[in-house]
Amino acid sequence: MNDSTDDEPKFVIRDGSGDATGSDTTDGDEKRSGWSRLVKEVAIVVAIVLALMFVFTQFFFRQYVVPSESMESTLHGCAGCTNDRIVIDKMVYRFSDPEPGDVIVFKAPSESWDDVWQSPRSSNAVVHKVQDVLSWFALQPPDENNLVKRVIATGGQRVECHNADGKGVTVDGKPLDEPYIDKDLQVDTSAATDGVLGKGSCYGKDFGLTVPDGNVWVMGDNRSNSADSRAHQGDQYHGTVPISDIRGKVRFVMYPFSRIGGVGDHDPQG
Repeated sequence: MNDSTDDEPKFVIRDGSGDATGSDTTDGDEKRSGWSRLVKEVAIVVAIVLALMFVFTQFFFRQYVVPSESMESTLHGCAGCTNDRIVIDKMVYRFSDPEPGDVIVFKAPSESWDDVWQSPRSSNAVVHKVQDVLSWFALQPPDENNLVKRVIATGGQRVECHNADGKGVTVDGKPLDEPYIDKDLQVDTSAATDGVLGKGSCYGKDFGLTVPDGNVWVMGDNRSNSADSRAHQGDQYHGTVPISDIRGKVRFVMYPFSRIGGVGDHDPQG
């Protein structure tokens, strides 16, 4: 009697070269290839973005945060408030010198300016290096004490102020036109400090000097509450700032949104 019949199931053993197994392998290769292309494309986009950020940060524009109230009400900055984020033009002084009325960001030219400044870097050496690299792309602040003030006088000019004459600050004997100073704010500051700050037409102590060539004399718009050139006359630059330490000219406020707009450069010398 024959044990095999046509109705019995047939079993087929495939050696891996059949259509079913080959299709699975092809799908897997395509998926891996797709992910590889995606990773490469993302890496290229990130590299391009970082390259552009580096170029713009190093040569054209950079963002800074206003650190104090010394430039109020032109720029806002204070503990516990939303400090202005400003954008500076780094190209302008490659082709010209700072002029009276320019609002500038500069590196502290001497230790005298570093009284309360603390480095934003981590004490961990590895993290510190990472932060240094990130600062090249404006993803971390630079490891230097940056300040923002207004240029009042330039090299060779005589800048001075004597409360007794009631003229306020003068340059080469001519009183300045300073509409950016909020006089009500100066009065309030003087009252709040019993005259220690904001006293007299100079909104502070008398001073006078001739600005060295290649340097500028800077002051805050919040004249009665600004540790500007007046506060550092004992350093090697007599309170002035070398042009080489200037990082750029402030062009506009980018944040908060309620204060977005350009920053004026009214020439106080007229």
